[in-house]
Amino acid sequence: MAADMTSAYTFLYGPRLVSGEGIAARLADFLPAGPVLFVTDAALLGLGLPRAALAALRKAGHDIVLFDAVEADPSAATISAAVEAGRVAGATCVVGFGGGSPMDVAKLAAYLLGSGDDLDTIYGVDQAHGVRLPLALVPTTAGTGSEATPISIVTVGESEKKGVVARPLIADVALLDPGLTAGLPRHVTAATGIDAMVHAIEAYTSARLKNPISDLLAREALRLLWANLQRACDTPEDIAAREAMLLGSHLAGVAFSNAPVGGVHALAYPLGGHFHVPHGHSNALMLRQVLRHNVSGAAALYAELGAVIGASGGAEGFILALEAKMLATGLPLELQSLGIGHNQLPLLASEAMKQQRLLINNPVPITEDDALRLYQQAL
Repeated sequence: MAADMTSAYTFLYGPRLVSGEGIAARLADFLPAGPVLFVTDAALLGLGLPRAALAALRKAGHDIVLFDAVEADPSAATISAAVEAGRVAGATCVVGFGGGSPMDVAKLAAYLLGSGDDLDTIYGVDQAHGVRLPLALVPTTAGTGSEATPISIVTVGESEKKGVVARPLIADVALLDPGLTAGLPRHVTAATGIDAMVHAIEAYTSARLKNPISDLLAREALRLLWANLQRACDTPEDIAAREAMLLGSHLAGVAFSNAPVGGVHALAYPLGGHFHVPHGHSNALMLRQVLRHNVSGAAALYAELGAVIGASGGAEGFILALEAKMLATGLPLELQSLGIGHNQLPLLASEAMKQQRLLINNPVPITEDDALRLYQQAL
């Protein structure tokens, strides 16, 4: 069931893309003069991953405002602190260096510094219309695709996830340096790679805004990710596999920026918000259940994706192949393995219903009762 080629659609391409091992050391080539707000996290700083990029910036004469207080599932308070650090230093541009969390913080910091808007006024879709500071993003995981998207996710209050989705959040340039991902632990490689596959799958089956270009990118993303995930897990220093994973993640990011994700993400967010399960792992936990729920409306599309990865047996064959791939990575796929029990599932189901921005994209509706059943199946 291919997208109707006669239907009207628009497509928003991502940032300028520069790829290659060691490219992060050329970061200064892509930034204007002046102080740089460099957003990362303390763990990456401790591992020394930003060292070459920071050295290049200093050599080029940039003053660096280093903001490394980014946590997983970053809060609105963290966004505000990053903005204040950039404002005090008179930052003229912003770099996001890391996984999805540092990049999401960097995107919002660049926008809020440039526009003067308040964060509370821009949640939702196309609520941000101002001008941001120049922005470069350097991913250190092959999963979120955040360097490609106009999306930032913020934890509001104790556990609620809210999104800012707006064109000004698209970076000027994304630098894909596979060497930065070579030292990732196996479970992080697995979870982020599965996250990227979910992006491709949900973009291809999105009930809203699915189009021929996002379809093309989603299929190629899934092909690259499928062929290289196990290699990247088993042989972490395999730069060719790492490069393919980064490209697959990026293409999936561009695809779902245009054909948005759905039910898997909607049910994954409460797991991150309430139990601090990493986002990619949350998606892996809910993927099989949501896909089976969607078969009545997306069987033909799942069969098409099955052909991309060489899986026979239609939609069920595709789902079984995904399950086998995830198990081969060693990632736990049951909620109870993370200490989540039956009594917590009603809360998760209720919280998932807050993700209407995502649920409206799912090919089959998901009610609160459906969500509870799907969490039960994932237990």
